[in-house]
Amino acid sequence: MAIASERRYPYATMSGLPPENPRATAEAAVLKLVPPIPATLSPVPSDPGPDGPVSGEPLPKQGILNGLIKMVRPHQWVKNVFVLAPIFFAKDLVTSTPGGDPALNLNLTGRALAASAVFCLLAGAVYTINDLVDVEADRVHPVKRFRPIARGVVPEALARAAAAGLVITSLGLGFLLDRGFALVALAYFVENLLYSFRLKNVAFVDVSMIALGFVLRVLAGGLATPVRVSVYMYACTLMLALFLGFGKRRHELAHENATKQRAALKAYTKNSLTVALALTGSATIVTYVAYTLDATTETFFKSKSLWLTAPFVAFGIARFLFLVSGRAGRGAKAESPTQEMLHDVPFVLNIVVYVVIMVAIVYRLRPGN
Repeated sequence: MAIASERRYPYATMSGLPPENPRATAEAAVLKLVPPIPATLSPVPSDPGPDGPVSGEPLPKQGILNGLIKMVRPHQWVKNVFVLAPIFFAKDLVTSTPGGDPALNLNLTGRALAASAVFCLLAGAVYTINDLVDVEADRVHPVKRFRPIARGVVPEALARAAAAGLVITSLGLGFLLDRGFALVALAYFVENLLYSFRLKNVAFVDVSMIALGFVLRVLAGGLATPVRVSVYMYACTLMLALFLGFGKRRHELAHENATKQRAALKAYTKNSLTVALALTGSATIVTYVAYTLDATTETFFKSKSLWLTAPFVAFGIARFLFLVSGRAGRGAKAESPTQEMLHDVPFVLNIVVYVVIMVAIVYRLRPGN
């Protein structure tokens, strides 16, 4: 019996009881020798940047300063180039020196840049207020939940204080620049408050308010310089802004939980937005072509070649439609169409070539000649 017991339990102890599983005992001994991995060395997903998250995993903590910068969305300030449009199309960027040589008009250019800076600060305040209003809705959005306020990177109290400081600073600088300009800037701010708290929930009215903001930018740029703005410029700006606004809604509709994030999307459909985009896009191109062929325009610029820039406008409209439809292969990862455009090489190259050709046509002759 003793021999049988030894054969059955070759690792028998002196107590006569069978030991634990030898393999499990060995593994436990090895694990005791391995120190636990510190939490700081555990893998952390990287920040996806402005295009939104790659996955739904939590992101590492950001600094408050970095969060404040992202909160005011500097990449969206490109829209304030509309403030500079009046001085560009009025041929006032360049003047003549006493010797007859062309030179940059520092006075008007400085005023135009200051006006654009005021709208950038004001836009930062508007975006912050909008994020404060939408904080709960943003938290269920697949991309916008990574915004600084929605994530808790920037405390809501700090965001409110920053918004108030931006409003006071921007409007104060506006009044120093020009009283009429400051009043338009104030109207822009009030219009955005109405949009953030009420009108953004009303389909089609919300896009109209966005378009009004672009028209106010052009009006403000004309008052700050001061430059007379043509009716064609207002009409082109309105049609283009409506087109961009409907494109933004089309882009948002492709996201998950879209109607939870923005109530107005419940009244939009892909078909209705496709029709709206087709109408406003076509109207933008027609209005621009009419502007380039207008006799007054040809006389003012002393050129019949402005129509050469129309194909670039048409390409930009078509490319934007391609981007917001999701056919570019990137899906709906970007937070807004603005990010889609700024990261799309064909779109950016088209704008660069358009500007170069327009400058060559508009400033081919010295002002006053």
